[in-house]
Amino acid sequence: MEGRELDVERILAGVGDELPEGHRAGLIALVGRPNTGKSTLLNRLLGEKVAIVTEVPGTTRNTIRGVLTREDAQLVFLDTPGLAKPRTLLTRRLNDLVRDTWAGVDVVCFLVDGAAGVGRGDRFLAEELADVRTPVIAVVNKIDALRTKEEMLPQLSAVAQLRGERGFDEVVPVSAATGDNVEQLVELLIERLPVGPRLLAGDEVSDQAERQLAAEILREKLISLVHDELPHSIAVTVEEVVPDEDAADLLRVDAVVHVERDSQKGIVIGKGGRTMKAAATAAREELEVLFGARVHLSTHVRVAKEWQRDAKQLGRLGY
Repeated sequence: MEGRELDVERILAGVGDELPEGHRAGLIALVGRPNTGKSTLLNRLLGEKVAIVTEVPGTTRNTIRGVLTREDAQLVFLDTPGLAKPRTLLTRRLNDLVRDTWAGVDVVCFLVDGAAGVGRGDRFLAEELADVRTPVIAVVNKIDALRTKEEMLPQLSAVAQLRGERGFDEVVPVSAATGDNVEQLVELLIERLPVGPRLLAGDEVSDQAERQLAAEILREKLISLVHDELPHSIAVTVEEVVPDEDAADLLRVDAVVHVERDSQKGIVIGKGGRTMKAAATAAREELEVLFGARVHLSTHVRVAKEWQRDAKQLGRLGY
């Protein structure tokens, strides 16, 4: 099966002649402290699942590009990990990834959890954004948890003050879970994109290769089952996604789950293999919908000792 990897440098030849006058296109970074709903918002914006969504903070580890293509505009989203205290080499690398992303985009979406309210992590991130010269839109997410306007207004006011005198270009309340006000957010983003041709082919939704997508979905399912015990110790790699030699509509996916210690293998596998079986079944069902084919998913568990603190192992695992 062909991968979904895109070449960002590939601008469609002659596409400007076919687009309406004033067509806009650009890169938009989704940033925020862990668990503000960045992945949920990205999935809502695109109408497809391209980023894993869990109830465990800080589970996004890759910059995941999603593409929203309309007749009048193309929005290319970067979903970055939330900034975190650099306790390990992994978190330091992820923080660097976030800052590097800010430097090359046209708009930054700064997400805040409106239900939880402004916290120290939001203030820290707002300070990090103080020197960013590109437009910054504050997106107050999870407004569906606020029952009245009287509950919402203090949250919006607190967010508006986070960036001091410089302020935000906009403060937009949304619910990524229900879709409330997401269309208005899209329009505000488009207004701030430069006029120009599409950056990517119009039929692309994400640049994730099938292997990365499969790995992320299996990791999501495992995290949902063992999140109280070892969510951040799990990494998943997929060694291959290949058509079956005998069945044209069957894909074979070979996945490896990496944990940091021998004691964690039993947690991931579960009694009688039940945990891994449940996660693999849920992942397979979702992949069949996304790939449009039957999927045979094989899983293996390996110990990569203290991989979050080991530069070589981080590289092998794609970080």
